[in-house]
Amino acid sequence: MSEVMEIDLAEYKLSCELRGHDDDVRGICICGDAGFATSSRDRTVRFWSVNQQDKRKYKLSKIMLGHTSFVGPLAWISPNDKFPEGGIVSGGMDTLIMLWNLSTGESVNTMKGHQLQVTGLFVDDNADIVSTSVDCTIRRWRNGQQVELWEAHKAAVQGILKLPSNEIITGSSDSTLKLWRDKTCVHTFVGHTDTVRGLAQMPGLGILSASHDGSVRLWDLTDCLSKIWKDGVCVQSIEHPGCVWDAKFLENGDIITACSDGVVRIWTANKDGIADSSAQESYAAQISQYKLSRKKVGGLKLEELPGMESLQTPGTKDGQTKIVREGDNGVAYAWNSSDQKWDKIGEVVDGPEDNLKSPTLDGIQYDYVFDVDIGDGEPTRKLPYNRSDNPYTVAEKWLLKEDLPLSYREQVVEFILQNSGQKNVSIDTSFCDPYTGSNAYIPGVPSRVSDVQSKPVFKHIPKKGMLFFDSASYDGILKKIAEFNATLQSDPKQKDLSLTEIEQSRLEAIVKILKDTSHYHCSTFGDVDIALLLKLIISWPVSMVFPVIDLFRMVILHPNGASLLFKHFKDGNDIVMETITKVTTAPALVANQLTIIRVLTNLFKHSYFHPWLQIHRTEILDAFSSCSPTNKNIQVSYSTLVLNYAVLLIEKRDQEGQSQVLSAALEIAEDENQDVDSKFRALVAVGSLMLDGGMKKIAMDFDVQSIAKVAHSSKDTKIAEIGADIELLTR
Repeated sequence: MSEVMEIDLAEYKLSCELRGHDDDVRGICICGDAGFATSSRDRTVRFWSVNQQDKRKYKLSKIMLGHTSFVGPLAWISPNDKFPEGGIVSGGMDTLIMLWNLSTGESVNTMKGHQLQVTGLFVDDNADIVSTSVDCTIRRWRNGQQVELWEAHKAAVQGILKLPSNEIITGSSDSTLKLWRDKTCVHTFVGHTDTVRGLAQMPGLGILSASHDGSVRLWDLTDCLSKIWKDGVCVQSIEHPGCVWDAKFLENGDIITACSDGVVRIWTANKDGIADSSAQESYAAQISQYKLSRKKVGGLKLEELPGMESLQTPGTKDGQTKIVREGDNGVAYAWNSSDQKWDKIGEVVDGPEDNLKSPTLDGIQYDYVFDVDIGDGEPTRKLPYNRSDNPYTVAEKWLLKEDLPLSYREQVVEFILQNSGQKNVSIDTSFCDPYTGSNAYIPGVPSRVSDVQSKPVFKHIPKKGMLFFDSASYDGILKKIAEFNATLQSDPKQKDLSLTEIEQSRLEAIVKILKDTSHYHCSTFGDVDIALLLKLIISWPVSMVFPVIDLFRMVILHPNGASLLFKHFKDGNDIVMETITKVTTAPALVANQLTIIRVLTNLFKHSYFHPWLQIHRTEILDAFSSCSPTNKNIQVSYSTLVLNYAVLLIEKRDQEGQSQVLSAALEIAEDENQDVDSKFRALVAVGSLMLDGGMKKIAMDFDVQSIAKVAHSSKDTKIAEIGADIELLTR
């Protein structure tokens, strides 16, 4: 905008909620007087047009489908001869840039070139599209074709802004801003200490930048200086039931916000535009529920605490404590054995979410500062410890500092592990005396001279090897096939699809071979066996094919069966992709989705299928990322597929593939409705990619710290452990 907007300092209140997106709303684009567009993790772009009966209200008028992963940045093309009602440009995690005709809501061009997620877009005065990406580049597109490309930063480019002078400002994960004139960087702005993500122009003043370091800076382009306001005052904070990803002003001064709960909201200071009391009360209830869902007491989510009725169950020993939920608070009770009742202790107020500051010692923050009672009248000593430290090294240095015998070392290590929740982790026990350089004696461990540095100790990462679905109810499979075959035989129109007696015998022979796992090294199938399975998968009705796919899944685990199938792949008979298309076409059946995902997962067992799995990665992940989201078996199967992809692509050093798999894993990890096993496998994929796959910075930009923090506080042990692993990686 070329002029400063007058912001009404009156209090903003909810005007309306616009529902339609199925997941986080990530971006907002004002589209002149016509309305505005929003992008979402649900892979759609939606256009909200002005309600002609009430100019302050909006309605959903277009849904633009085409991206295969979540959509982020948007840009507006004003109406012209080509686009009478205007156009919208969108960029996604799928690396694509799509151009949409607002008149039809249809895509008219897809631009491919970026290697990783598209992070920023604008349309210049010549109608060129300029884009930025996590791949560190800026690209210029003209008439759908890339005409310029240059590396802008040494790390991900996270934001871009066009200035009235036609110069460009970029912000990056390298913590800098750069000013570009054509393809030449004329100045680099240094000051932030973390990723620069948000950019905005303040006419007459300079450029605003927002960073993960928690600061907003104003840069004077003339003097190339950074100014930090000290007298700024927050005039209002608008609460949301989730993370706010974007916010924009409308010309009338109203504010649009994009929230992680999938809702677009409009806020107004105009009394005539404020929502009615029932809508206000409904929103207040949403906020209350959101706060309640996040409130923790004693390290547990408030909503997970037992109710007052749990106090009807007697305690097991005197002094046993229990925290129960009373209204919006957690209250502690202690069991009184003599009176056989629970005595109220008081309200619990010091959960992890209530005290986010790490403990300090001598001005330094640590994960833990333990009080150690040496006994014998000695004063209590302070023992600082970080989870990323080697506890043996910490113990030894602390004992030397406190002038205590090294013979206490094992006791101190045991104390550290017990009180930091690392009791079962494996520890590098190598020791180099900080004064003499000699090794300490550890019973049962051979002496060795070592100069090993302390390394973080992880419980579940990196993931080595892949997972497969190797159990099956063969009798149940044959029974279901026979049942469906009888149905086909009784239908004159489908009788030709039914099995002959010889074919039924072949299926029984296949099962016999599969059951005899002790002879997998020498047993073989005939070409006719594989051909029969492929014929049934292709020809049988979609409602009947799942037991055949399930049998096919187990044949893949047999060395000879997989080898024979691979011959069909080499001959161009891609039965698996055909099957994916068949079973994912609406209406998709859960049984079909489940069995084909497990087929794909089992293909990872044989390295000769790996190139095929890499080639079809995008199609496969996109096909199943949103199928039957509430079915736990599918959740676990899909997360296993994602985990296997993570292991493979780390091994292959496929950065583009890793980025897509990281996105898929993070989507699973963020979903509160996921099964525990599913979420665990997704988090292992995230951690493994961050550790070995060069994806750490991208994950940090997607706020993996918050995901890890939530996981670490889980009452499920393995979720808490992998959460702790990822937290270590974020430091």
